[in-house]
Amino acid sequence: MKAEILSILRETEGYISGQQLCKQFQVSRTAVWKVIEQLKEEGYQIEAVRNRGYRLESAPDVMWRAEIESLLTTKWAGCDVLYFPETDSTNTRAKHFGDEGASHGTLVVAEKQTGGKGRRGRRWESPAGSSVYMSILLRPEIQPNQAPMLTLVMAQSVAEAVCTVTGQRAWIKWPNDIVVNGKKVCGILTEMSTEIQWINHVVIGVGINVNTESFPEELAKTATSLYLENGKRWRRAPLIAEVMKQFERYYDLFIQTGDLSGILNEYNALLVNQGREVRVLEPGHEYNGHAVGINETGELLIHTADGRIRKVYAGEVSVRGIYGYV
Repeated sequence: MKAEILSILRETEGYISGQQLCKQFQVSRTAVWKVIEQLKEEGYQIEAVRNRGYRLESAPDVMWRAEIESLLTTKWAGCDVLYFPETDSTNTRAKHFGDEGASHGTLVVAEKQTGGKGRRGRRWESPAGSSVYMSILLRPEIQPNQAPMLTLVMAQSVAEAVCTVTGQRAWIKWPNDIVVNGKKVCGILTEMSTEIQWINHVVIGVGINVNTESFPEELAKTATSLYLENGKRWRRAPLIAEVMKQFERYYDLFIQTGDLSGILNEYNALLVNQGREVRVLEPGHEYNGHAVGINETGELLIHTADGRIRKVYAGEVSVRGIYGYV
């Protein structure tokens, strides 16, 4: 009931009476009052006026279950929100819940991670109070070789959400980083549990630097936050809700087409690699070329000096001017 009352308070212009809330939820005035008092204790500024009712004045920057649920407008993405003040990794938690039978669209969110993971087993620093750490559990009816495309679907969703919520233009560094003004603001990690011919579940983890004020010296040249780029602090729950909204839309389109053809033009329009010189780092082999864009299966197309178009599916791509490649 807490999330529903929060939603009503947000949607109501002016005041909503306690009596209206009582009728809607079929509970006593005391029950409504207790929820309101609990919200106040959690940092919500709620004005209560006799004979008029309640009005939400402001909300704290929290990622609790009720806060996120009160902002969601999706049908299935975030259908069940699981919040942890601290956990080892939201991906690890989501995979565990997936093995235990959790439903498609379950969203795991944490205030702090003690074992956050990046690509290739790298550690993802995850302090409390400033960033978004979340993972969504999916049960797609697709072949295992199609699952890596979901990383690109999420990248498109995060870039769109950042722009919608903050007005800040965000770009995609293929395949799984979001960059703002040339620096990384978000990383995405996709993991899956499979059999030979089918997928048990897929987990997509997202880490967004929102209100981070500084980074260690070794990261400061390549990493940034939304706060550092525009000088404004942002509430994180609305950003999570917007990512879920965008992801549900793009995911459903992906499932309909079976590939990235439905979002190809939108993705390439946000691709920071496009038209730029890149160095492709593959095991035992490196080469330069100009990035053309992605194809329908998410491969990065590289135009090389010999006139060929090469497809990059795996490996790591560095872009001229980003991440130390100058």
